[in-house]
Amino acid sequence: MAPPQRCALCRQTFFCGRGHVYSRKHQRQLKEALERLLPQVEAARKAIRAAQVERFVPEHERCCWCLCCGCEVRKHLSHGNLTVLHGGLLEHLASPEHKKATNKFWWENKAEMQMKEKFLISPQEYARFKKSMVKGLDSYEEKEDEVIKEMAAHIREVERSRQEVVRSVLEPQTVPDPEEGSSVPESWKGTNSSQQPSHVDLPPAPELAWMEPEQPLTFIGHQDVPGVGNVHSGATPPWMVQDEDCSSGNQQIGPSYEEFLKEREKQKLKKLPPDRVGANFDHSSSTSAGWLPSFGRVWNNGRRWQSRHQFKSEAAAKKKQQSHKEKT
Repeated sequence: MAPPQRCALCRQTFFCGRGHVYSRKHQRQLKEALERLLPQVEAARKAIRAAQVERFVPEHERCCWCLCCGCEVRKHLSHGNLTVLHGGLLEHLASPEHKKATNKFWWENKAEMQMKEKFLISPQEYARFKKSMVKGLDSYEEKEDEVIKEMAAHIREVERSRQEVVRSVLEPQTVPDPEEGSSVPESWKGTNSSQQPSHVDLPPAPELAWMEPEQPLTFIGHQDVPGVGNVHSGATPPWMVQDEDCSSGNQQIGPSYEEFLKEREKQKLKKLPPDRVGANFDHSSSTSAGWLPSFGRVWNNGRRWQSRHQFKSEAAAKKKQQSHKEKT
């Protein structure tokens, strides 16, 4: 009997020796695993001709699982604040350790030999990738320089506009003094008088009728109500004066304390189930001597006839006491 062996692809232990790798299940698991890794390898191959350089972000630290080596590999190559996309995977695929592990993996799992070349990078292809990476870094630096120049020009424009605003605010405004007269020559005044009318040529403003001396105004005195006053005379404002209803002090605002307690008891009873025993019982009603309880005097102790006789004897004793008080 063959010793037990563990298959990492199928995740099971088999006892059929080397015959397990030829089974349909193993070949199906192998094909699915290679198809999951193949798109990442093809994307890395496209970066050989034109390497892409971007600014570093935390997403560039992602790793991918190398099926041949059985380990995680960094997908991108980062240095400082720059990242070369698919650089880490290409570096791993071109390493001799990966080539050796790929040959061993293909031999142990009996995979298709035509697919093995897709998961390997030759030294010539990797050297071509290095050249394209250098070109990508140079183009990235040029773009960064252009962006920096645009930002610097924008900053200078903003600073210039700010200085102009500050200069316009700080400059004194020259206002002509009417007493000193105009500094324009007499020859200019003659030429401009025909184009712009002077304020001297305007017609005089009409005087109002009540300003004439023939109709003087009559003073009728202050219209103050005696004993009332107003805010200007030092009286109390109307919104500070107490009303007659509130001056007595007997009027109560809001519900009383007893009503508050009753309302609180009602709110407590609303929280209880409405179908409980005794929910509709009127506690204010008076009970007669013919009312008998439906349970014993002591809970779960005694019989009903005992409590009935005891209730009757107590009722008779109360009647005797009441009659004795009435006689006395």
